[in-house]
This record gives sequence, C-alpha cells and structure tokens, in this order.
Amino acid sequence: MRADQDRLIRPGQARRAGRRRGWAAAVLAATLALTSACTAGDKGGGDQPSTWQSPSEQPPKASATITTPAADAAEVPPLTTVAFTATDAEQTEFTLTDSAGAEVKGKLADNGGKFTPQDALKWGETYTATVTATGDDDKPFTATNKFTVMKQPGKLVRVSSFLGDDQVVGVGMPLIVRFGRAIPAEYRDDIQRRMSVTSVPAQEGVWHWASPTEIRYRPKKFWQAGTKVSYQVRAKGVPLGDGWYGRSDFTVDIKIGPSFVMTVDNSSKRMTVTKDGRAVKTILVSLGKKSTPSSSGTMVVIEKLRKTVFDTLEELGPEEGYRTKIDYAQRLTWGGEFIHAAPWSEGQQGSVNVSHGCVNVSMADGAWLFANTRMGDPITVKGTERKLQLGNGWTDWNISWAEYVKGSALPYTPAN
Repeated sequence: MRADQDRLIRPGQARRAGRRRGWAAAVLAATLALTSACTAGDKGGGDQPSTWQSPSEQPPKASATITTPAADAAEVPPLTTVAFTATDAEQTEFTLTDSAGAEVKGKLADNGGKFTPQDALKWGETYTATVTATGDDDKPFTATNKFTVMKQPGKLVRVSSFLGDDQVVGVGMPLIVRFGRAIPAEYRDDIQRRMSVTSVPAQEGVWHWASPTEIRYRPKKFWQAGTKVSYQVRAKGVPLGDGWYGRSDFTVDIKIGPSFVMTVDNSSKRMTVTKDGRAVKTILVSLGKKSTPSSSGTMVVIEKLRKTVFDTLEELGPEEGYRTKIDYAQRLTWGGEFIHAAPWSEGQQGSVNVSHGCVNVSMADGAWLFANTRMGDPITVKGTERKLQLGNGWTDWNISWAEYVKGSALPYTPAN
C-alpha cells in the first residue's frame, strides 16, 4: 500500500454523526418519567419497580464487520493490516489501541476498509480494533475485535547503515543499507516498500540492489549541493524468508556538502577540480603504468587516511611488492586504487604513468585535496587501458540510469 495513496489517522481524530434528535429524546424521557410515577402510585408502593416497557427501538441501519485479523486471533504478524467493512454508513470511525489503551498511528486507505499501522506492532502485544458505522438514522453500530501479535522470533536480521545523523557527505554519495543475511529475491520488494528517502530540494532517485545483502539509493544526477537528505528503513517485523524477520527500524538525516568533482584525463596527465560548478584547480598526476593501469570510470571517495602504509609484499611477492608509508590517501576502490601524495614521482607527474594503479599527486596537492574532499566526492578517470569493474568500490555512478533502475525490486515510476 503506497503512502501517497493513504491518509494519516492520528490519535484523537474522530468522525461523528452531525445531528441528534435532542428534542424528541427529551419529550420521550419526560413521558417515561411521568408514566413510571403514575404506575407506581397506582400500586401504592413507591419502592416497587416499574412494569412499563417502551416499544422496541429499530436497530441501526448501518452495520460494520472487522474481517482481518479474526476475533481473538493469535500469532498475528506485526505488520498486519486491519480490514473491515461498513454497510449503509454515512460516517465511519476506526481506531486501533494497544493493551494500555493508547491509540496506534496509521494510515487509512482512501476508499476506507483498510488500516495500516505506521510502525510495526509490538511483539506479543494484544490490540483492539474498533469500527463504528453511523447511517442516516444517526444510530451508531460498533464492531470490536481483539487480536494478539506473535511473540518475538529468535531469527532476526540485522539491518544497518554506517552513515550517521548530521554527517556531511559529497554529491556522489550513495545511501547504503546492509543486511546481516542474504535477502531472497522474492522478499526484496516487501522490505523496499518500507524504505523511503526524502530530499530537500526534491530530487529523482531510486533504490538499487547491489547484492543480496546490500541495497543502495542514488539520485538520477549528482546530489545538489546543500541538499538535506533523510532516509527511513522500517524493517522491524518484515518477513525476510525462511522464518527470518527484520530486527529494527531507523532513520538517518544527513547533509550534502559543496559540489566537489574531480576529473582525470590520462592523455594530459592532469586532474581538473570543479567546485560548485567552477574550475578551481588543475593538478598534475601520474596514473598506473601499463602493467598495472588505473581504472577508467566514475568512482567516489570511500575513506580518507591522513597517514597509512601500503604493503603489497604478500600479494605481489618480494620482486614486485613494496611496503611504503603514504600521506593523504583517499580510497577509490576495494582493489586498492587511491588518490595519494607521492613525492617520489613528482618528476613524472604530468608526463609519465609510473604508479601501481593509484592517482599520484604531489605532496602539496595531496594535502590540498585531502583538506577539501569529503567521503562521497566523485572522481572520473578517463582514457586508461582498464575499465572500472562494477562493485569494485561504490561504482553506482558507473552504471547508466536505465540500468540502475533495473536493480529496483519495485516498478519505477519516472518523475513528471
């Protein structure tokens, strides 16, 4: 059930019958009082009950039935939708309350008949669903069902995102949600329906399953500088296959920093840095030599290390391997491609490729880049002998928009 097809029902909201027959009720009450007194007096016993009985009232025209969950149902899933029907009703009121009497927030379908809780219901809790239908006779008819949610299962899947509230990231940063267990393909649409992204200003984007354990979100184009992004994952209680359920819900609020885009051209051995749409610096570079070429494609900064050590002795052996201290390192791929300061190659930067696949820059330029970049800032390398392998880093921007959309488990509707 899509959120934009529903309306929010909040605690205390009610839809009541508009008119009451107060005058008729008052006259009837007075008549009953008079008749009762006279009857008692005729029998001479003021403490005797009245034997007068009023004519039977007509039942309400409207009726209502709660169809799902059934009355007194147990083992109800925490994401259950309450379904009900109302017949001959001009007004219908629905509430769902927990065992303490607190009303549950949720959404009522536009055409009525279905109520979906905003959040997963509590494990093991008993709830009461109440629907009141009122017809044109102003007589309410009320139906009530109680049901109990299943107890918390032992098989819960951890769902997480490493980004934290108020973090500032680059314009190329994908939103990444990870699962502690592979999610079967047939269950991915269920969890994706309970994931949402809000951006201010609004920008078109989509979720994409990068693997059975990871889903990512990116806009159609780079985020606009200064965008506020909030993403919510409501995984608690979502069935994830083989008796597993989502463990928890979370919301993350981040901000997109200035637009800081790096472009490297192998033919010129230069990097052009653009900030907020304006070229601000040109940097000489040395890329990977022919035996270890740099990858051509669009990557983003994954992590930043002020000082580190590159050790390839075990991987490449004593003849080709090395162990070197590195300054101002910024990771681009899981395979080990970085932007980093390389004072030993400053003489070749701008003219010859001598690295093992990294983007080598001078010590001064490495320091400047390190001071200005953020995780998620994009870099595009052009014209090398090797294409970037998908999945070797956050390669979301190396996928066309048409292909990226295909990674969604739900049908994609383009923005107008």
